Amino acid sequence: MKHLVIAEKPSAARDMARVLHCSQKSQGALEGSQYVVTWGMGHLVTLADPEQYDEKYKTWKMEDLPLMPEKLQLTVIRQTGKQFQTVRKLIHRNDISDIIIATDAGREGELVARLILDQADNRKPIRRLWISSLTDQSIRDGFSHLKDGRDYDNLYRAALSRAEADWLVGINATRALTCRYNAQLSCGRVQTPTLAIIARREQEIKDFRPRSYYGLQAHAAGVSFTWRDAGSQSAQTFDENKINRFKKELEGKPCLIRSIEKKAKQVPAPQLYDLTELQRDANRRYQFSAKQTLNIMQRLYENYKILTYPRTDSRYLSADIVPTLPERLKACAVGPYQKTAARLSRQKFSPKAAYVNDSKVSDHHAIIPTEQYVPLTDLSSDERKIYDLVIRRFLAALCPPCLYEQTTVQAEIGGQSFTARGNVVTEPGWKAVYQTEDGDYAGLEGMEEENGPVPALASLSAGQTVANVRLSRTEGKTAPPPRFTEATLLSAMENPVKYMDSSDRQLQKTLTETGGLGTVATRADIIEKLFDTFLLEKEGNQIRLTGKARQLLSLVPEDLKKPELTADWETRLQQIAQGRLKRNEFMKDIRAYAAGLVEEIRRSEGTFAHDNLTGKKCPRCGRRLLAVKGKNSEMLVCQDRECGYRETISRVSNARCPVCHKKMNLIGKGDSQTFVCSCGHKEKLSAFKQRREKEGAGVSKKDVASYMKKQAKQEENVGSSLSDLLAGIKLD
Repeated sequence: MKHLVIAEKPSAARDMARVLHCSQKSQGALEGSQYVVTWGMGHLVTLADPEQYDEKYKTWKMEDLPLMPEKLQLTVIRQTGKQFQTVRKLIHRNDISDIIIATDAGREGELVARLILDQADNRKPIRRLWISSLTDQSIRDGFSHLKDGRDYDNLYRAALSRAEADWLVGINATRALTCRYNAQLSCGRVQTPTLAIIARREQEIKDFRPRSYYGLQAHAAGVSFTWRDAGSQSAQTFDENKINRFKKELEGKPCLIRSIEKKAKQVPAPQLYDLTELQRDANRRYQFSAKQTLNIMQRLYENYKILTYPRTDSRYLSADIVPTLPERLKACAVGPYQKTAARLSRQKFSPKAAYVNDSKVSDHHAIIPTEQYVPLTDLSSDERKIYDLVIRRFLAALCPPCLYEQTTVQAEIGGQSFTARGNVVTEPGWKAVYQTEDGDYAGLEGMEEENGPVPALASLSAGQTVANVRLSRTEGKTAPPPRFTEATLLSAMENPVKYMDSSDRQLQKTLTETGGLGTVATRADIIEKLFDTFLLEKEGNQIRLTGKARQLLSLVPEDLKKPELTADWETRLQQIAQGRLKRNEFMKDIRAYAAGLVEEIRRSEGTFAHDNLTGKKCPRCGRRLLAVKGKNSEMLVCQDRECGYRETISRVSNARCPVCHKKMNLIGKGDSQTFVCSCGHKEKLSAFKQRREKEGAGVSKKDVASYMKKQAKQEENVGSSLSDLLAGIKLD
């Protein structure tokens, strides 16, 4: 008898098949003497659409709502139906004794496999593989410690409850809004509160009124001293007359050095990355979208197998990972990381280190390198950027704190207090990981202020009186809160407590513990969906609501706009996963809630009007087209949901402007396509191609990659001394 292994994706299945010695290929599977390994394509089975219950639901009508099937049906996803049939046949093969679920270890991974097994009517025993990386060693260890599948039944019940609840609420509320207002309006328990958070920020910006504030600087003996209020110790005041009076009174008076204090301080190493923090940093540094970062991470995890599981919400390691750290350091000791990784690999690692905490690791530990060697030349430019972020953070987390000495000088001029501070790094510690050859700290904000002593401070002494003091007034204006970027929106979704109206501490605690709105695995898709449905648009890196989104928020039931809904659901889903709440009790409440939403929308008296109608008519149905902005393009779309016509009129290209080097927009069609830059430069596509050919840009990325691989193979035989010399050279 053989064991059937169901992986989530083909790449993961191939890795497992290799370790399990399954080399015989067949349609949709790999087979060996003991195991048969097959796979999904992500989900193979999903919840059925309304029209699969009855043809009449193809047409959206208010009188058909609420849609409340007695039992929600499953359906095979059409695009991957062939693979499902393969898996189903394997499940029912007579020589298959049991099923090993080897999908991603987590709530959604459990759902992927169980839906397949349910739809295939599986009756065979289930075991569970639970691993965080796809290295050979991790796979071997996982298969030697398989779990009983029944241990995860409650996790599946929670996953299915979440999926069905989102279906019932999303389908009913979206159809009700669309029918009631004759417009393509969608809503959901995660996307609508996310829009509400952005709307609140935009309102704060609109309501903001700048105020001028003032301060005083004293310049003496090469040092700039800052005035401090005697009561609040603030360096600014809104009272302009007060600062003007002080400046007049203190003119010509000497500066008395009251005290000089030196303190040894430290900055602890940063925490390891979870997916959300990595997405934030990638957006801040490289303007990568959350979805783009996740896709790159997935390749580094699945294809290259050099980073661990990406969809994690933990920033800690479990104690069992600690013994593997030297091997992981050895694997990433290449290129710019070679010296630091080699040095760290010689130290002892303690399970009591700050980055180790079993209680804060649920499904998966933080993102770190695997024990797999990485050929850096095989990685694309974008893959290198993400890999670099993860490796530097990993190395930094293993380093000691950054130590620095802070010198604080307290001075007095005419009875007013002034302060000067200077920092000098004594031991760079973890910050050395980010230090470049010129002494700067790449990717770390504010490090330049600590990059050396302030010599003038060292020349002062307590009790000293300094003459020739020059005073200057400083002035500034309070700034409104910044608009959201994808980085800051991810932060708000992860921790939306301050956007809750409720003061219920338990709900706030649950929302914090469960990761806020959405999950690390779904937030990127939620943001993308908001762009794709033209509820959000971008201006540079800033996110803005569209007119459609503002109207939607005025029409959607109030309850759906609040993070409290997710907090309540997650509390109860946790209880289901822990076996403390019956699934049918939760679903009964969800059905009542969805029916209530439909009735509230049906009785509402709001109105919706397109504020982006153009004079151009749809070539298919004749209705007027809407002008919309996608994430990276401008389009004309038909207002009729069933028509679905779209026409791109402008898109952001990867072509750089020869004048200012910004990315240019490509507008028009066919031979008339033209590149247009915000600086005013215009260039026809034909002229652009001719210019690029003259500049020698005809070499493809594939040709470059092939050349680099050949060079790498030649260099392997040159010798270690040359490799050491080349290690520090940056080619990108």
